[in-house]
Amino acid sequence: MSDMDRSTRLPTADEIAAINATHLIETPLRPADLLFLFGTREDVALRAETAARLWREGYFRWSIVSGGVTPGSEQSECNVIKPAMVAAGIPAERILEEHCAMNTGENVIFSLPIIDAAIGLRNIRSVICLGNTWTARRYPMTLHRHWPEVTKMLLTVDSFATPRALWHTNAELCRRMLREWDKIAPYKAKGFIAEWPEA
Repeated sequence: MSDMDRSTRLPTADEIAAINATHLIETPLRPADLLFLFGTREDVALRAETAARLWREGYFRWSIVSGGVTPGSEQSECNVIKPAMVAAGIPAERILEEHCAMNTGENVIFSLPIIDAAIGLRNIRSVICLGNTWTARRYPMTLHRHWPEVTKMLLTVDSFATPRALWHTNAELCRRMLREWDKIAPYKAKGFIAEWPEA
């Protein structure tokens, strides 16, 4: 299926049900050792505000922002997001930085040595993944592939007014959701991600 077909295709009723049940997973949040904030160019303020709310409510002790320079910008995603987090009230010294990642796999692979050097991976027992709604469980699935030992929780945000379960009724949100959903099976087959939550 070409990218054009993917961007215009409509999901079947079975697909909608499967995505709502397995992709758009919501996990109960409890205090974690680390907030893993996956880089983005979209909804930066919303992402930073969400992280700051979690910080104020005591949900993490450390965080890492991972994201490199994307087309059309001279700054890394980390350099855009971290100042917004600091402005929202998170102490700068509690935010680790990763500036090279260009995809979700690199977010994790490049961040692990940084986390290890600053805190020690052995000192991290639980992680909250924070990212876009449409990418959903692919964040913790990627983390699980490279760091299976830690407990993972997932929190996603977006600025769409569409209720999450009705994502298929918004053309743009539907396009983004299907694009990410279509990556799950091939990424699993290639070993980029691992099943999460584990059966």
